[in-house]
This record gives sequence, C-alpha cells and structure tokens, in this order.
Amino acid sequence: MGECLGPGRGELRQRAGVPGLPERSALLLSPRLLPALQLLLWHCALWTVHEATPLGPARSLPQGFLLKCLEQVRKIQADGAELQERLCAAHKLCHPEELVLLGHSLGIPQAPLSSCSSQSLQLTSCLDQLHGGLFLYEGLLQALEGISPELAPTLDTLQLDVTDFATNIWLQMEDLGVAPAVQPTQGTMPTFTSAFQRRAGGVLVASKLQSFLELAYRVLRYLAEP
Repeated sequence: MGECLGPGRGELRQRAGVPGLPERSALLLSPRLLPALQLLLWHCALWTVHEATPLGPARSLPQGFLLKCLEQVRKIQADGAELQERLCAAHKLCHPEELVLLGHSLGIPQAPLSSCSSQSLQLTSCLDQLHGGLFLYEGLLQALEGISPELAPTLDTLQLDVTDFATNIWLQMEDLGVAPAVQPTQGTMPTFTSAFQRRAGGVLVASKLQSFLELAYRVLRYLAEP
C-alpha cells in the first residue's frame, strides 16, 4: 500500500529548533494546522497496523456464508451418524474406541483444528485448517469405496457433502484473498486389505469426522453470533 507523505516528525522537530525558519515552516506548525497534522500521523500509524495484522476474529465473515456452513455441518453430521448406525446394525461395529489400535495400524489420522481454538483464533489459519481437514476426510472416504453394496449410497452422500463443504470454504478463502496459490493434493491414504478392515475403517473415519465437525460447529456458531 501507499506510504504517508509529508515531512517526518524528526524533520519537523529539527525545523522547530532552528532560528530563522522560512515562514511556510512556521505556518505548518501554527496552532491551526497542528490538529490536521496530528490526524494525518494517526492515520499513517493506523494504516501501518492494519497492514501488519493478519486476518483475525475482528474481521467478520459474511453471515450468509457462516449460516450455510452451519447447515452443511449439520447435514454431514447426520450422514456420518447414519453410516455409523448402519455399520453397527449390520456388522456389530458399534464402538470406535474398541478399534483404536486397528486405526493406528491402518494409519487413519485425525485432522487438527488447533488454529480454531477460542484462545488463539485466527481466521486465515482456521479456514485453512478447516479446508485441509475436510479435504483429508474426503480422501479417507474415497479410500472406503467398496465397503459394501448396502452402505455405498450412504457413503457416497457423505463424501459428496464433505466435498461441497470443502469447496464452500475454499471459495470463501479466495474471496478474502487468503487462499493458497495452489490447491492441496491428497496424501497417502490407508490401504484396506479386507472387508473387515474397510468396515472398521468406516467406523473410525466417521467417528473422527464427527469429532472434527463438533469443534468446527462451535467455532462457526461463535463467529456467526451478532
């Protein structure tokens, strides 16, 4: 951005202490012009602070965007709950905590949202983590393809809704001018070698996604408050 023009404060002090200043210097320092000069300096300082400040909670997101995000979170939570219920009913896989060791061996990660905590919330980093987490779960859901014919429609709906939510976040980041120059690429996904691993993976992915969405919902609701 542009720089504030005009004599610096050091130059003005120097002029003020030198006898025989030209009349225009004395006029510049006249009581009538001092308030205008102070206002100019104040605006210069304010603009410098504005340029150095990252996108933070003080900069509000569009209300329509936040409300749409909250609606998308609720939709995905309902999709994930349906997948969990059907895996429980059909395959007796009802307790994700019993599958933790298997999840570690399969390499199923938990997406972080540390930049979205209320103590250190910065919108730029939070939106980036939110998009990155959704992108990760999109890949994990793709890796579950072939879980079972009866669960395929539920899984497809869940994956589509996660993709739509990630796209919504990315477009908002572009509108704010904080989107990375290149969209992220999917990393290595877990490899499921048996039907049981794929179904157990479905339980774990759905559970981790639900935990991720619970935190995302709290943050979005906080930002949507008037």
